Amino acid sequence: MTTDLVETSWKRVDDWLRDHAPRTFASLRPPAADEEIRAAEVDLGLTFHPDLVASLRRHNGAREGVEEFRFPTQDRLLGVREIVRDTDFMREIAADLDEEEEEDEEEEGTYWHHGYLKFGSYGSTADGLTLDSRSGQSSYGEIGRFFDEIGTTFGRADSLGAYLADLADQLEGAGGSGVVVFAGRLIWDSASQVPRPEWGSADDPLPGPEEQLPPLDLPTRPAEPLRVGYLFGLEELGALVATLPRRRVAEAAYQQMRRLAGETGLAKYAEVAAALDAMARDETVPPTQTGPLGLRLRKVIAESDTHRDGLRRWAAQAMVTAVWGGPHEAVCKTATTRSHLSSDWRTELLADLGGPPVPPAPDQLFWAKLRNPDIDASYYASAYAQDQGRS
Repeated sequence: MTTDLVETSWKRVDDWLRDHAPRTFASLRPPAADEEIRAAEVDLGLTFHPDLVASLRRHNGAREGVEEFRFPTQDRLLGVREIVRDTDFMREIAADLDEEEEEDEEEEGTYWHHGYLKFGSYGSTADGLTLDSRSGQSSYGEIGRFFDEIGTTFGRADSLGAYLADLADQLEGAGGSGVVVFAGRLIWDSASQVPRPEWGSADDPLPGPEEQLPPLDLPTRPAEPLRVGYLFGLEELGALVATLPRRRVAEAAYQQMRRLAGETGLAKYAEVAAALDAMARDETVPPTQTGPLGLRLRKVIAESDTHRDGLRRWAAQAMVTAVWGGPHEAVCKTATTRSHLSSDWRTELLADLGGPPVPPAPDQLFWAKLRNPDIDASYYASAYAQDQGRS
């Protein structure tokens, strides 16, 4: 029976999470009650596939949060009431589009059918994993995914049991599957871009000051406080960057920039290497458009567009901030760029920050109480003060 495959696969997933990603394992809820499942079936007017029932009897979804359990599609596992809520929402969309009356019962890839159930949600959009609950249809029990621009497509697995078994295989096999573990949580993250360090030469001459090149966006002096939103993409590490001593952050900015320059081919240029050495000695490089570093970076940005190399362009722009801007913004820019080329960017950034304990993911209260002149968290401080005034 496929329900046996659901149960054995969930056991494999749970065992792996318990050993490798305990924070993510803790996000999985206890089993759903049979009464709750039956009530959901009544609400939706259909019978849940046995595989889905078996899965809900193992875990009634996953709690929301940075450590939440997600499938490789980045969809959070939904509980019974969330399945009802999201499925009802999809039916409303389909009704508005008059899709249900026009589609063929056997047609695959329809926008949304009344017999589909959403059991995984991307969260910020209506996208999510879908199970075909139309008993008697050839696609009964199959796993697909809804994408708001094209509708629902199937072919991910013949059953939920098979989908979970494949998930367990990916976790246990780990290497090359996008499985990343950081600070006790599971992250599906694979490098999306491949650097191309081969083009360009260390012997390329500097352009003359009269050559038409894009100007650099030089930071203001002194650097303005960094708006707190820039730190959100760093997740837990954003809290570290916001609270560690400025000198420690500056050292991390240097290490991150050196990594990025080497990975993208930017370090081959003498002007870049000299600027990195100056950063290591805590020396100042004059911030000019027409100095050696300014001309080199402007030329690299222009050539990056010709070579369609977004990574080196971003690296050159990050170099501007690393050399002439504030260390907090430099860390954000370099780490964000490196997230496109290394799935280990979090671990490497943590090492560059000195390897301190990783704090919980910062919430609004954390930002409201932050006191760092280099970070502008005034929005959250003001909102918190207003809330306190009303209470």
